[in-house]
Amino acid sequence: MEELSPAAPALFPAPLLENPMEIARLKLITDAAALLPPDPDPAPDPSPATAAAAAEDVELRSIAGSDDDDDDDDAASIGPELSAESPCSIASDSSSVAEELLNSDTPFCEIADAAAKAVGESSGDTMAIGGENDVSAPAVVEPATCRAGGGVRSVFLLDYVPLWGCTSICGRRPEMEDAVVAAPRFFDIPLRLLTSDAVDGLDPCSFRLPAHFFGVYDGHGGAQVANYCRDRIHVALVEELSSIDEGLGTDPVVDFKKQWERAFVDCFEKVDDEVGGKARRANAQSMEEDSDGIGEGPSEPVAPETVGSTAVVAVICSSHIIVANCGDSRAVLCRGKQPVPLSVDHKPNREDEYARIEAGGGKVIQWNGYRVFGVLAMSRSIGDRYLKPWIIPVPEVTIIPRAKDDECLILASDGLWDVISNEEACDVARKRLLVWHKKNGVSSSSSSSSSSSSSSTQQRGGDFTDPAAQSAADCLSKLALQKGSKDNITVIVVDLKAQRKFKAKI
Repeated sequence: MEELSPAAPALFPAPLLENPMEIARLKLITDAAALLPPDPDPAPDPSPATAAAAAEDVELRSIAGSDDDDDDDDAASIGPELSAESPCSIASDSSSVAEELLNSDTPFCEIADAAAKAVGESSGDTMAIGGENDVSAPAVVEPATCRAGGGVRSVFLLDYVPLWGCTSICGRRPEMEDAVVAAPRFFDIPLRLLTSDAVDGLDPCSFRLPAHFFGVYDGHGGAQVANYCRDRIHVALVEELSSIDEGLGTDPVVDFKKQWERAFVDCFEKVDDEVGGKARRANAQSMEEDSDGIGEGPSEPVAPETVGSTAVVAVICSSHIIVANCGDSRAVLCRGKQPVPLSVDHKPNREDEYARIEAGGGKVIQWNGYRVFGVLAMSRSIGDRYLKPWIIPVPEVTIIPRAKDDECLILASDGLWDVISNEEACDVARKRLLVWHKKNGVSSSSSSSSSSSSSSTQQRGGDFTDPAAQSAADCLSKLALQKGSKDNITVIVVDLKAQRKFKAKI
């Protein structure tokens, strides 16, 4: 995350932003038409004109998934193999670069060796684990529950096994300040926190769905806050969700959207207080009881006041995807062949953020981009005590039901999004997943992840990553490097397809 040296606040008589972007508030979305199970008589894919109109509409609708013929065409259009011996070079045609990347099975560290040496590639402690667009985040509707009498299992009864891949590289920056985490089966979500409708045969209070946590944290001014968020946020979220569930008692019907928003806001604010030394940090030492009272009260700050981090996190279960975002990292869902942004970047020139900062006595200054007091290029983050109260840790939360045509979810720092659009990122990731499976068949990592993830709540070493998703994440980070990204680049790709079917070639 690019940040200028701290400067003394300067007050200006008039706002410097002349044309603020018009970005609507986050809304909760989609229709349930595309949810599992598959429709026996699927509608045809929309025409290009219809797809373009739907993309411009704030009320995003479900998008029809691609069929096997489309997948075959995609694979055939990718082009010849990229030789592992060929050095990587900056390509003038970004589409041809993407096509070359898509076709390579060679690990990223080998195929991009020349480029890596030039930019000082490094993955640090958080390597691969197992706003150019004016967009509005989608909102949520209740998923259509499949009745037991219909012969199809309820979506809430499906056991979703996480398949993910991740890469985190230093790029052209002198230091690595990003952090990343995957926590499979980190919490069992009560059914009443996922739907307001009655589900046949399932007790909304006692029935629970295993959920998986993924997070990307883009630090600035240092890596301390990002690393603390990596180790702490998913743990704090479990604490908040458990507290909410206990407080609801035996009430089977609750406003689950408000409960998720409350959980994430309290979680992020708690971690922000711990980072700033306002609250005791949750570690082994602080948990020890002290009969003399020594050690009670606030802890020392995690980092200097000029250090902070973004946070974009996703909770995924068999029925829903819940995303919380604070800062300018981003989450994008690839649904069919269309990108569905699940977060909106917190930039100082976003209309609502600009108004909030100015109303509080702050200033948004154009200095190598719009910045709060000419320093920070985002309007929300965890940490950054020297810019409070204008910089806040409050996340925006999006809840979306999963659909049968969901391909993958991409979480990434702005090192990717500064040079690659949502559309291109989804296209590259989707095709890379398809190419890998066509060449290698069905991955066995799903079964190994299922047995292994139950005994591991956090992975940072890549032991349980899916090779197809890892290939897609590597491909995206390599493409960002070739397109000239100057920042740290961190990418998580979560494969949302339980099964992939391919036509037999005769």
